[in-house]
Amino acid sequence: MKATASTSAPRDPRLVLIVGALLPGFGHVLIGRAARGLGFALFTILLGWLTARFAAPDASIIGRHAGGFFVWALSLPDVYRAARLDFERARQSARVLPAARRSRLIFPHGKNF
Repeated sequence: MKATASTSAPRDPRLVLIVGALLPGFGHVLIGRAARGLGFALFTILLGWLTARFAAPDASIIGRHAGGFFVWALSLPDVYRAARLDFERARQSARVLPAARRSRLIFPHGKNF
């Protein structure tokens, strides 16, 4: 069964951001957007390899892998925004639930119907 943001509790956006910062693209996988996350991971590796291949030999390590760092940096605000939106949607829908709970009958012995 495919777990999506609507069927499971949303992840904390800060945790998702940390995972995305440590492993490019895997923050997206964590929130259920695997295709997008694996795309970011693939292009991080691909552009990092391309810039390493064609960069000047005297370039720094950041300069040699600038393409990969660029895609990785683009993935961070994207994953945080997606996780934050999922989190806020779940929080907004949870506001409806307390009113539904109050409408149930509560008996003194603790059994609710």
